[in-house]
Amino acid sequence: MKTKGIKILDSTCCYTAAHGGCVSVAARVFEFGEFKLDCDRFELRRAGQILRLEKKPMELLILLAASEGHLVSRAEISDRLWGGEVFVDTEHGINTAIRKIRRVLGDDPEQPRFVQTVTGKGYRFIADAAVADGRTGEPVFEERVATSPAGKQPGAIRVSPTPGAGRRLSGSITAGVCVLLVIVGVAAYRSLHLRAPEIKFTQLTDFTDSAVAPALSPDGRMLAFIRGSDGFLTADQIWVKSLPDGEARRLTNDDRLKYGLAFSPDGSEIAYTVLEAPTFSTYTVPLLGGESRLLLRNAAGLSWLDRRQLLFSQIRSGIHLGVVTGTETRADFREIYYPSHERGMAHYSYPSPDRHWALVVEMDGNGAWAACRLVALDGGSSARSIGPNGACTSAGWSPDGAWMYFTATEDGRSHLWRQRFPVGPPEQLTFGPTEEDGVAVEPAGRAVITSVGVHESTLWIHDARGDRQLSSEGEVVAGISPPAFRQNDTLLYYLLRHDPDGSGAELWRTFLDSGKSEAVFPGVFMLAFDVSADGRQVVYSAAAPDGKPQLWLAPVDRSSSPIRVGDIGGTYPHFGARGQILFQVAEGNSNFLEQMNMDGSGRTKVVPYPIVEVQGISPARRWVMAMVPASPGDNGPAPMAIPLDGGSPRRMCVSYCVPVWASNGKFLFVPVEAPSRTSPGRSLAIPVGEGESLPALPPGGIEPGADASVVPGSQSVPRADLVPGGDPAHYAYVSTTVHRNLYRISLP
Repeated sequence: MKTKGIKILDSTCCYTAAHGGCVSVAARVFEFGEFKLDCDRFELRRAGQILRLEKKPMELLILLAASEGHLVSRAEISDRLWGGEVFVDTEHGINTAIRKIRRVLGDDPEQPRFVQTVTGKGYRFIADAAVADGRTGEPVFEERVATSPAGKQPGAIRVSPTPGAGRRLSGSITAGVCVLLVIVGVAAYRSLHLRAPEIKFTQLTDFTDSAVAPALSPDGRMLAFIRGSDGFLTADQIWVKSLPDGEARRLTNDDRLKYGLAFSPDGSEIAYTVLEAPTFSTYTVPLLGGESRLLLRNAAGLSWLDRRQLLFSQIRSGIHLGVVTGTETRADFREIYYPSHERGMAHYSYPSPDRHWALVVEMDGNGAWAACRLVALDGGSSARSIGPNGACTSAGWSPDGAWMYFTATEDGRSHLWRQRFPVGPPEQLTFGPTEEDGVAVEPAGRAVITSVGVHESTLWIHDARGDRQLSSEGEVVAGISPPAFRQNDTLLYYLLRHDPDGSGAELWRTFLDSGKSEAVFPGVFMLAFDVSADGRQVVYSAAAPDGKPQLWLAPVDRSSSPIRVGDIGGTYPHFGARGQILFQVAEGNSNFLEQMNMDGSGRTKVVPYPIVEVQGISPARRWVMAMVPASPGDNGPAPMAIPLDGGSPRRMCVSYCVPVWASNGKFLFVPVEAPSRTSPGRSLAIPVGEGESLPALPPGGIEPGADASVVPGSQSVPRADLVPGGDPAHYAYVSTTVHRNLYRISLP
């Protein structure tokens, strides 16, 4: 490592040199290439601009830069950066940190300028790093008394600031200072936040795939869970095991979409929610095995207040799901809480031990998980937000009602939180690259059971050559805005999140001929997007500083800056057939499909009736796919194809589905079997006539599990979630790899 000058700052650190002495020196700033790494300020700059880099990648960058070109092993990185942290997947954490460092430095792993991978060993910082000169003068060295190794006498070591020697030593000291900053910072972080002496992880399941959605029997001896990657609306099965060391066994054989496990008061049955067109129903299955039975229709997230009274969610109209109470016969029925927006859905409710309150987990008007709510079961006070501000997916109570527990996402990761009842600041209990989801509190209140693990989402393509992974580093986001083919299927656009910071994702594209991938608008975070048919423009929604969505229009070639379109909070934007922009917008407590010109003028409703959510648009912009509230005589919302040139909408499926169009408009793909742990699901590729004319469909829509004969000329495609190319044999898909297991976490 080269040294060309010293920057002396006010603060000093103590570095224990190889000879055993403790030398007081100032913290340093490294310069390499166009970058400046300030160890003291914990900042990375380029051309004076601060670059965003998370804590762990920054610590690793300091560690590597301070290593003077020496190999830093993965074991050393793990020990220095994570040390004794309880259950942290350091292999995944190191890979993620290196990937983020390379991204912010613009470093190519194949031809690195800064960070070199030594396969199977670790990493080496290969750039010439110089110590930046801050002001004139030599470094200040102090005499310290050092304790020598065992068997030798302590002695005073004096470091002489002679020219040349002082500068050579300063580079080594600088390296030590920066490494020390990492070590001290990590130690302080643990002591302040991780509560390592107070929290202990005990593994309860050991699957190579995943276990999620834990539920405990009233006596705490039996654990129920879903074996799969997702505990919400999943086709995976319910399993049980006795605690602590019983053998896990499968309990159900039910391929319908399900969620919300809860034990009966005597522990003999497990209730769970099933999506049954056009609403939700609650079934129970005996703990000892047997057939599931229907307990209650139009009931979701059910639990027992006592042996007679139930607490559950019920659809009032459309998909407006709220919390109610009543018996199995709906005697003593009473509404407790409904979200304000008609698209809002309160999926779960967790009663307090005294049965006076409930924690509610709900979706907002755009179908995204919102912060949890605290509601009074007697209806005497209004609901209020509780817990952390991020998306809350599960909750629970301590047995004495003094604490509320949550799993919620903040800064892009889901972790375990707690908060004192009735008021108190939310406290984060778990940290790190692994995530927690689901809360089951033990009857004694000393621990909770949650699902702990990691996930990665990558983009794949299927064609005549088979399946292959496309180049992508980070998490492909495909929820509300799936990938899209353009330019005769030679380009694939998609949203990619590199940093789990909750700020959204960038628009990327991959050139399928070369495999090259690039960010279309680096640093611009989007919620949803659409690329024009000619590939020249992008319309997208992005979050404003207040969190509300805004619509923007930008040229793909970046020849001019993005411009904001209209003064509205629109989402799910799409280009129309005549140059207009279509979007979803909330008006009052309902959502509507509207359109406007590209300059924001001429705003009108596309259809007069409200919608639940926009799902997509056909390539020729003749149809919008959307969930539409129930028509008279129907009990639930319907997935509909809405014609944009006038005419009646067409119902696509009996129950919830998301139809997607082939890139050339010649096929419509309808999922008929949901993916699960053991299957990618199945779709029907339905041929579409000239001008995107839809064929005759069954009057009530396509049934779940339907075969290809339901519509003449259809083909079965062995995947449910796909992004079609021009024909049924050519498609892309997002592959999400999840590894989670259930852990008992002791409480501080």
